[in-house]
Amino acid sequence: MTDIDTNEDPLGPLDPGFAQRFERDERRGPCQLYLISPLDVTGVFADRLARALDAGSVAAFQFRVKDVDQHAAAKLAEPLQRICADREVAFIVNDSISLAKRLGADGVHLGQSDGDAREARDVLGPNAQIGVTCHDSRHLAMEAGEAGADYVAFGAFYPTTTKQTQHAPEPSIMSWWGALFEIPCVAIGGITPANASPLIAAGADFLAVSNAVWGGDEAAAVRAFTELMD
Repeated sequence: MTDIDTNEDPLGPLDPGFAQRFERDERRGPCQLYLISPLDVTGVFADRLARALDAGSVAAFQFRVKDVDQHAAAKLAEPLQRICADREVAFIVNDSISLAKRLGADGVHLGQSDGDAREARDVLGPNAQIGVTCHDSRHLAMEAGEAGADYVAFGAFYPTTTKQTQHAPEPSIMSWWGALFEIPCVAIGGITPANASPLIAAGADFLAVSNAVWGGDEAAAVRAFTELMD
């Protein structure tokens, strides 16, 4: 989808008051789990990833490392990418369009300073999944959709130690988005099985989680999220 058209909703006619009621539009399908790697993916992490993906339903895995050159990052990514491919889990690269291209990844996730969705589409091709961080901004989300993003990410909804955040949207932003636009929205930031339910109810198409899974028993955490979303 390259253009956002609020007049022709592929989900069908909308209740005019739906976007103000802040609840999930069940026509969008169930919420899904989107795992984000810890910064350290060395050692036994590949085994942990396989265990997590085998424990429940996971739609995507984002490879996120920092302060590593591209050659080293590619070596770290390759075994994780194979694990995802074997389980038909989308492998998404954080920040780097060039690394996503080098790996033949399923897609790339871009922050506001990491490039444009149009650039990513030109480099990665029509089948790549391109996500864009939009913080708490409806304007940024609409711009991302117009630029051809496949999903927009809102957050941080809860305090998080994974990265520094300056934005704290209300869950209602996802109800607004889901009522008007086809492109999926991702909720991110401090999400755990204990606090995820309001985000699912508000309309998150995906929950992006990191420490809630990798900070403890990854299989148990994935099972807990899966039960919430079933």
